[in-house]
Amino acid sequence: MRQIIAMGGGGFSMEPDNPLLDEYILKLSNAAKPKVCFLPTASGDAEGYIDRFYTSFAQHTCEPTHLSLFRLPNVGLEELLLDQDVIYVGGGNTKNMLALWREWGIDVILRKCWEQGVILAGLSAGSICWFEEGLTDSYGETLQSLKCLGFLKGSNSPHYDSEKARRSIFQKLILSDQMSEGYAADDGVALHFTDTELFKVVSSRPNAKGYSLGKVGGQLIEQELDTIYLGA
Repeated sequence: MRQIIAMGGGGFSMEPDNPLLDEYILKLSNAAKPKVCFLPTASGDAEGYIDRFYTSFAQHTCEPTHLSLFRLPNVGLEELLLDQDVIYVGGGNTKNMLALWREWGIDVILRKCWEQGVILAGLSAGSICWFEEGLTDSYGETLQSLKCLGFLKGSNSPHYDSEKARRSIFQKLILSDQMSEGYAADDGVALHFTDTELFKVVSSRPNAKGYSLGKVGGQLIEQELDTIYLGA
């Protein structure tokens, strides 16, 4: 089964004392001790970010590793990534991340991983990257549409409740046909896709929600999705 977990925000880097989303991702693997590889490309492979990943995932039953494109591993990139049970993509600058991925062929390898059953997950940049389009601040202060990998159809916006301008800009771009219909997620919410269909929406926060956005008769329709609180 092909699986993608797109988080609006949350996980170890945003909720260090709330492991619910990271536990949910790890449990999706059938492995007794899943191998999970962190891709911190969007942060410029920031060492502090990588350290936080290892500190957090050392508390779970798993085998954590990471891939830095600035300090390449001794094994081949495809060999490393195909050997994982979970690939976890961090936040940061999505445009720069995608440019580096394409230069190194990571985009092609990730599609192969997905098709072979490796779970793809991530937050913020690691959420929008899987869609055809994402709403990003990669260009600076102004939020804009960015063409992404296209594993999943439509568009995506993370941080829907925590960044003031996101909701109105995302709605405006969809309504004006500058972005395709899609999904949004509050911080703490994960959109779980199986194959290319939305399977479940889960949350690490009691009141956080996921949303679908589209147009009917020239009118924007934003629908709140049934969201399961993992702490219940």
